[in-house]
Formats: sequence, structure tokens, C-alpha cells
Amino acid sequence: MIFYTADPHFGHERIITLCSRPFSSAEEMNEALISRWNSVVGEEDDIYVLGDVMYRSKTPPDKILSRLSGKKHLIVGNHDEDRLDDPDFTRFFESIDNYLIIDDEGRKVVLFHYPILEWYGSYRGYYHVFGHIHNMDNDAQRIMLPNRMAFNAGADIWDFTPVTLDQMIESKKSD
Repeated sequence: MIFYTADPHFGHERIITLCSRPFSSAEEMNEALISRWNSVVGEEDDIYVLGDVMYRSKTPPDKILSRLSGKKHLIVGNHDEDRLDDPDFTRFFESIDNYLIIDDEGRKVVLFHYPILEWYGSYRGYYHVFGHIHNMDNDAQRIMLPNRMAFNAGADIWDFTPVTLDQMIESKKSD
């Protein structure tokens, strides 16, 4: 199975306030993110992290990433670039890309950290999964939200739990 998440920001104390996350500390947030991740992602599952894995974390990357289930694939976000030379970060990922098109059960999916208004294949039924904008009420969110083929995989949107493409599609049907 394939799962998606974005912007977990492991270790980032300030993201708790910025995104109104329901945690009292980065450590509590880290433990909740790890627990929720492992509650749905199995060891044989693929999980695409659409950027911003960690930021300003006092905990070394291997102490967090080693605890996360699944075959992890990174789509690089703006807060990942400084870690791409760190083997204690990169060795936990099966692949690291800036932009990627994958097949998810016969459906083409364009993966990029940032929301794209018109992505490759958008007129041929390709889906787009992104992150970066968290749960912010901003122009990007207002433009992307109505698009039935584009999905914000941000942890803040999905109760800090990775989701499948089917879950994201189903959520837009009920809007």
C-alpha cells in the first residue's frame, strides 16, 4: 500500500504554535507523530513524505527516522535541503527526489512539496499531492482546495496520520 504525508516537522517547537498543533512540547509531538504513523504504515508499505521532515530538532534524525515503519521516500521540502548531506538523515529513505510522478494502483500521481496550480498531466487525469501550506488559511489553500485532483497531504490536515490516495479522494467527495 502507498501512504502520503507532508510537513511533520519533527522536533520543531514553534510549529506547535504556528499551526495550532495540540501538543505541549516537541517531544510530545514527535511521539504522537511516530505513533500515528506506525498505526497505519506497515513495514512493506511505501510512504511518500512530501517535505519538511524535521526542523530545528534537538533530537538527531536517526533517533526519529529509525522508529518509523515503511519504505520511506522523500520529496524534498524547503526545510530538508540542509540535511541532504547528512547520512544519519538520508540513509532512511529509499529515494530522495525534488519532483516525482508515481503510479498508485493505476493512477498517476505528481508529487511535489509545493502546490502546483497546473501540473504535468492535470488534463489527463493525473492527481497532484503536495504539502508546504500546512493548515494555513491562505490563497494557495483556497485555490487548491476545490480542485478534486489535488490534495494537501499535510500532517496538520490529516490528524498527524499518513493517508492513502483513496482517503484523500473520498474526503473531497464528502465536501
